[in-house]
Amino acid sequence: MSNQNTGTMSDQAADEDVVAVLLDQHTRIKTRFAQVKRAAEGKDRNAALRELVHLLVVHETAEQEVVHPAVKRLRKTSAPMVDERLHEESEAQRLLAQIEGMDTGTPLFLDSLESLRKAVEAHADAEEKDELPVLRRACTKEELIKMARAVRGAELIAPTHPHPDLGAAAANVLTGTPVALADRIRDALRSHQS
Repeated sequence: MSNQNTGTMSDQAADEDVVAVLLDQHTRIKTRFAQVKRAAEGKDRNAALRELVHLLVVHETAEQEVVHPAVKRLRKTSAPMVDERLHEESEAQRLLAQIEGMDTGTPLFLDSLESLRKAVEAHADAEEKDELPVLRRACTKEELIKMARAVRGAELIAPTHPHPDLGAAAANVLTGTPVALADRIRDALRSHQS
């Protein structure tokens, strides 16, 4: 996926805050769902699905690594709310892993995609209603900017596929992030060798 789609720290505004980053990602995710649904069967739909999978995994990894821990730390009574978001993310990753292995030309794929879309949008709505206001109220502008940079950094090392067998956060921390980081290091080494 290009930097235009996922963003990098270098091409983002210096004063961008984490809430704006997450809201932008929510919008891009909704757009990607529509693109997958509209795409012609075959290569076009498969490519659109790969972009959606990547964006969802990147977004959830950033939330699990940066946002959810901050919300828990900022408001101790938020733990059950964060746990519910994590449960939703785990379920979405399970559905996403199933969809990723399906033939994108079947009616079952479109039905499953629609179920995932509804779950992801309900999850995003809950975050926007419950979690993001906690960040806005409890953090200074500088803290929000620092968290945005951390989210953008997490985008750079996020796994490229869901890992539902290990659980949402565990999968990203234990397998996805190190594997993705190792892949990027290997790519950098290869580029210097050629």
